[in-house]
Amino acid sequence: MFMGENEKSASLTTSTETKSVRMGGAVSAGEDNDELIDNLKEAQYIRSDLVEQAFRAIDRADYYLEEFRDSAYKDLAWRHGNIHLSAPCIYSEVMEALDLQPGLSFLNLGSGTGYLSTMVGLILGPFGVNHGVELHQDVIEYAYQKLEFFIKTSDSFDRFEFCEPCFVMGNCLEIAPESGPYDRVYCGAGVQREQEDYMKNLLKVEGILVLPLEEKLTKITRTGYNSWETKNIIAVSFAPLVLPKHRDNSKPKAVPLPTMFEVRTLQDLARIFIRLTLKKTVVGPGPLPRGLAHNGERLRQAQHCGSTLLSNRYEEEQEEEGEESREGGALLHEAPVNLLRERILSLPLPEPLKMYMLHYREK
Repeated sequence: MFMGENEKSASLTTSTETKSVRMGGAVSAGEDNDELIDNLKEAQYIRSDLVEQAFRAIDRADYYLEEFRDSAYKDLAWRHGNIHLSAPCIYSEVMEALDLQPGLSFLNLGSGTGYLSTMVGLILGPFGVNHGVELHQDVIEYAYQKLEFFIKTSDSFDRFEFCEPCFVMGNCLEIAPESGPYDRVYCGAGVQREQEDYMKNLLKVEGILVLPLEEKLTKITRTGYNSWETKNIIAVSFAPLVLPKHRDNSKPKAVPLPTMFEVRTLQDLARIFIRLTLKKTVVGPGPLPRGLAHNGERLRQAQHCGSTLLSNRYEEEQEEEGEESREGGALLHEAPVNLLRERILSLPLPEPLKMYMLHYREK
């Protein structure tokens, strides 16, 4: 998997004028998640429908500690102890540069809270691979808590078929040589030039690597076994990778990643295809709702984008102005009906099987 010392790689670097985004603050703060995404779109950080819909599906504030939620919709990085989130404009550029598609394999080096990995999982779909490596055990526990919260409670979950991320603890510079390679790789810490080849060789041919390389967010495409194309995206400032620490004469302990492709159980495959079939019966053509803003004040419309994104139809839009009502002077919208959930609950099946079909979701 790793190139020998005598092998040479051809590298083509695309020289581009890069925007300067060090710690965020590139766009105005939003009142809620949707308004933050609107601002990122207006500033051209989010440019594709699929990336937009993934960002709207997951409320950034859900990945903050409760006492810091008020800062969630600012375009700023956030850190508390070992927990860290990059600025929204950085994640936007990363998601766009990765050029994600259903069924790809993804490796997140420094997976942190799992926010990025969860957004990626919405696009990869049920037959993708979604792995993360994180240095700190407490952060992995935090990420799994947030993942469980998303699966159990998010209004967005049933609009997608999800590739659930799997996180392992270890130093990403000590990944077992037999692991991978991957279609897409992201590194969330600053990489030095001497670490570049190690990162490149985590990629399949035609794969894409996005990483902060010497103060620039960089996209590297593996065009052949020993050939690469490199494009600088924006100027950034990331904390550097933590180097492995070994005792004298001790052998480094390689970080084993999960198997690339696990054999799915027949039960699991049946759930996937039954849910997909039911969605076709409840989701009609045309515009689909983008989801509710965090404060419940706005209902937005999104375009259906690929077979991965499957949304809850909002009762034929119910005539845009007719569905609005006023209570105490405040403009309100009716909550969209989760038609997939209603359809599953109406099936003549035992209750435990229905709950399995619903991923044991609480709502």
